[in-house]
Amino acid sequence: MSRDLLGKTALVTGASRGLGVHMALRLAEAGALVAVNYAVDEGAALETVRRIEAAGGQSFVIQAKLGGEAAARKLADELDAELVARTGSNRLDILVNNIGGGDYGSIKHADEAMYDQMFANNVRGPFFLTRALYDRIADFGRVINISSAGARLTDPNIIVYTMAKTAVEAFTRVLAQDLGPRGITVNSVAPGFTAGPTNDYIVRDPVQAQPVIDATALRRFGQPEDIADIVYFLASPQGRWVTAQHIDASGGFKL
Repeated sequence: MSRDLLGKTALVTGASRGLGVHMALRLAEAGALVAVNYAVDEGAALETVRRIEAAGGQSFVIQAKLGGEAAARKLADELDAELVARTGSNRLDILVNNIGGGDYGSIKHADEAMYDQMFANNVRGPFFLTRALYDRIADFGRVINISSAGARLTDPNIIVYTMAKTAVEAFTRVLAQDLGPRGITVNSVAPGFTAGPTNDYIVRDPVQAQPVIDATALRRFGQPEDIADIVYFLASPQGRWVTAQHIDASGGFKL
């Protein structure tokens, strides 16, 4: 396995569960020192660190429930201290804005609380964290925003989620223009239906699983490693000439 991220530092938000765990593992496997962000479940975050260290990697946890400016500043300050203690510098090479998610609900069922929570997780969190870390991101670094195949769908039951993830993609393009002069690439990755805790109830139910498989060009559910490998590619030297791109990582869901 290539160690082409050796000497690099990375932060993966929401890395205590789901896809974030596998993104953190993959970046650490390539040699990066990975900060594992979590909101509430310290035990799960420590388990991610344990898995990274068991595989010979380096990692540490950092708590912050992202969604606004205060939490972003708190995380940035704590990240500074941790990185300086470990590397002698607060330089961050790779930022993966992975927090997100949301609930189902049509326009008639999506109340103000649901709307605000969805945008806090998917838009406000990444925006204010990137803002707080703006000057710490190293020249020729990487910003990778996790979007969703839902951003291009027209399912009325995920209208707020679709709006939020579309905003993530606009954020990606504009930020790429902003950070381009510093050699920093900014891209978004959009998973489709991926096996894991969030979709486990669908994967395990043949009645629900088969329509998803039938609607996917590659005729299977994605695996967390499928997404983690794309994040790794964008973070690696091989991704140096790719920026402002939205990479659909859904296996061709609902083409």
